[in-house]
Amino acid sequence: MRAMVLPRPGLPLEARDLPLPEPGPGEIRLRVTACGVCRTDLHVVDGELPFLGKPVVPGHEIVGRVEAVGPGVDRFTPGDRVGVPWLSFTCGTCRFCTTGRENLCVNARFTGYHRDGGYAEAAVADARYAFQVPAAFEDAAAAPLLCAGLIGYRAWAPLRSAPRLGLYGFGAAAHLVLQLARHAGQRVLAFTRPGDAEGQAFARALGASWAGPSDGPGPEPLDAAILFAPVGALVPTALRAVEPGGTVVCAGIHMSDIPSFPYSLLWGERTVRSVANLTRADGEALLSLAPQVPLRPAVVRYPLAEANRALQDLRDGRLRGAAVLVP
Repeated sequence: MRAMVLPRPGLPLEARDLPLPEPGPGEIRLRVTACGVCRTDLHVVDGELPFLGKPVVPGHEIVGRVEAVGPGVDRFTPGDRVGVPWLSFTCGTCRFCTTGRENLCVNARFTGYHRDGGYAEAAVADARYAFQVPAAFEDAAAAPLLCAGLIGYRAWAPLRSAPRLGLYGFGAAAHLVLQLARHAGQRVLAFTRPGDAEGQAFARALGASWAGPSDGPGPEPLDAAILFAPVGALVPTALRAVEPGGTVVCAGIHMSDIPSFPYSLLWGERTVRSVANLTRADGEALLSLAPQVPLRPAVVRYPLAEANRALQDLRDGRLRGAAVLVP
């Protein structure tokens, strides 16, 4: 199979011919039809997540069709269309797994990081951590749901009753969360990179009541805010924007350092919290809700061989919606 391989962080991906992987017990092999390009992929490629000492095929928003199943698999059969997310394994026995918090499993493994992902023509996954893809979504549109959608959903779900929601960083996840929030009747304010008039217009077109630069205040106080931009300096900015009792959620797996800020920004029972990974329950919940909204992912397709260009476009903020590799 053809695959785009990261030799080590800081280097471009290399196109290589790799042996077609065989599924082991409990595993399935997919013929990849689409794979989203996620900011977490950038963190892996740029070395912001620890290097694990071996080359890896990135990609954890995988959509494909099952073409082989390993021993013991009864959830899927060849021909099924499935999605594979970031979470690829949990131990099931640690204190987090046994209390409904498998996203915090101390032995968790992740797709496109610990095991090869979907920047390839085929991929192997643990069948327990794959999902049926709703028929309402074609392959490329379904791919961003598997991380941008899932992490966005996990960050947003506890805030769905907040009347005024701010979204900082308007990329793949935020453009899906805005649609979820509007479906729930929330008023959404989008904060983009300064000078990004096109991104602000995109947010307004999706239903944002206001869109403007993240380096200034919005037109009204917020009840809650979600930070998708991995910029620690936005934490105090968002705290200034939320009213007492409000919540600021940091939704990225990596963020630059948060600068010191006066206690007065936190006082008034404001809360800052992070969101880590996902659970399979999150996946089932989002994929059930997505056709009802209905979510309409905006995607920009790239050939598999142009994965480096897709990553650079994401790094430079040139995308409106989500980049998706199509083998």
